[in-house]
Amino acid sequence: MNPQSPQQLVRVSQLSYRYADEPTNTADGAAWALQELTLDLRAGEIMGLIGPDGAGKTTLLRLLAGLLKPVEGSLELLGLDPIRDHSRLSRQVGYMPQRFSLYEDLTVQENMRLCARLRALPRHETLGQEARLLEAAGLASFRTRLAGKLSGGMKQKLALISTLLGQPPLLLLDEPGVGVDPLSRRELWTLVHRARSEGRSILWSTAYLDEAARCDRVCILHRGRLHYLGAPDALLAPLRGRVFTLEPPAAARVALLRQVQGIPGVQDAMLEGPRLRILLRRNATASELPLPYKLHPAEPNFEEAFIDLMGDQHRATAPSVASLEAAAEPTAEIVIRTEGLTRNFGSFVATDHLDLAVHRGEIFGLLGANGAGKTTAFRMMCGLLRPSSGKAEILGIDLARDARRARAHLGYMAQQFSLYRNLSVLQNLRFFASVYGLKPSEAGHRIRELAERYGLGPWLHRNAAALPLGLRQRLSMACAVLHDPALLFLDEPTSGVDPFARRAFWQEINAMAAKGVTIIVTTHFMDEAQYLHRLVIMNHGKVIAQGHPEDLKAAAATQSHPQPTMEEAFIHYVEQGGKP
Repeated sequence: MNPQSPQQLVRVSQLSYRYADEPTNTADGAAWALQELTLDLRAGEIMGLIGPDGAGKTTLLRLLAGLLKPVEGSLELLGLDPIRDHSRLSRQVGYMPQRFSLYEDLTVQENMRLCARLRALPRHETLGQEARLLEAAGLASFRTRLAGKLSGGMKQKLALISTLLGQPPLLLLDEPGVGVDPLSRRELWTLVHRARSEGRSILWSTAYLDEAARCDRVCILHRGRLHYLGAPDALLAPLRGRVFTLEPPAAARVALLRQVQGIPGVQDAMLEGPRLRILLRRNATASELPLPYKLHPAEPNFEEAFIDLMGDQHRATAPSVASLEAAAEPTAEIVIRTEGLTRNFGSFVATDHLDLAVHRGEIFGLLGANGAGKTTAFRMMCGLLRPSSGKAEILGIDLARDARRARAHLGYMAQQFSLYRNLSVLQNLRFFASVYGLKPSEAGHRIRELAERYGLGPWLHRNAAALPLGLRQRLSMACAVLHDPALLFLDEPTSGVDPFARRAFWQEINAMAAKGVTIIVTTHFMDEAQYLHRLVIMNHGKVIAQGHPEDLKAAAATQSHPQPTMEEAFIHYVEQGGKP
């Protein structure tokens, strides 16, 4: 290898990797996890590895950590080879895997000390660091708590500070913010920026495109290929002057979306709360849009930058916008009601006297910090968990008395892929059709209809385990709605998918809501709150804020933040603890 610049801590050159158990050719060209990747990480820099699940982020970090061997190309860390010089690099590189890898039956302090011993760090060196890191992470008062009893955000903070022990100059962080709430993500970033100020260099991988703004440079990966390497501002610059919003009457919103998506000069259009948001193609101008409403220039976001980078060839198969009906508003009929809904786990109160009323045709969101009680509430409302007290009703049916009859009216899509991986797409669909009691003729018609709607036709005979993430999510949705349920429960439905797939999902969700389906959604993507009719924010098992997303943002406005984002509003409510 050639000597590297003192300013380069990491150098990757023409790096390719393919997993041995994958086929040599696949329909979507995804056999190669990485293809001819070249990049560098400079001293004192935070670089974001950004892309949806399956982009190649984890593969790259595992190669850099010496856990995989390149198929082609080369890489260096601190001038050393991660395979040949693995023992020399063990104290120089801190690697935090995506999944929580510490011991849940050890305490916070015991986990930190075990990590220090495994890396052969001197005891006198780590004791002072341990106290300082626990204090910085807000975990000092939890040092004797078992790791398994921590919330998701606290677990991620523990994993991060354990990686920081020994002050390694290079940190490889694999999606430390995955599945954690915005407040916990902000705290993780505070720790990382502090580490950078102390001289560390950081590779932070993420599927959250908005995190690009927190990095010095970003590397955008998709299907194993590099699509952008540079400063975040330079990524947004080509979009300025091409993004606009307009606010038509509610009744005209969907018809206008159909019209705008058919205009050749429009690259992307989506509903955003009461507004329609438009991204123009590179050579188009706003004057070309034959629209009867005033256009307002808007600041581009990183999701739009991703869409612009990828171009139309990467656009996911989406439900036809023609399937969207006129913008039907939720009716007055209450189809989900909870009264005093409470769930205790021993002495811990997970959900505390929850009172909710959700209307037919409403898209209703449950948001909250990790451990706030939203998942417990979600599971009680769809009959998967019995309450300790209080009650939940679906379509007037008491879940405690007749959960089986209530569940016949609802569909459920879990956050983690929960279908049968060793069955084909078609076999999964047929199995769930039989579970829901569909007659064979009815099942065949419904499967054909959903396969066409969700673009599953070419994949019907492929095992579910071999599907890309976006297609797995579409299959999960198809199985959840096979029996045409009146209520649909979606737990983090777009986690990890690319922006094209996210748009396809929300377009379909809007189409179902317009037909009177009531939809309950949990999400950590705060921008998705714009798609909701109403939402509640939970903290410590209680509802601390509820209402329309625009109203909640307006109520959280301050002199310093007169127009807060939904993420800023969320953090405001959680930090205030629900106080007015």
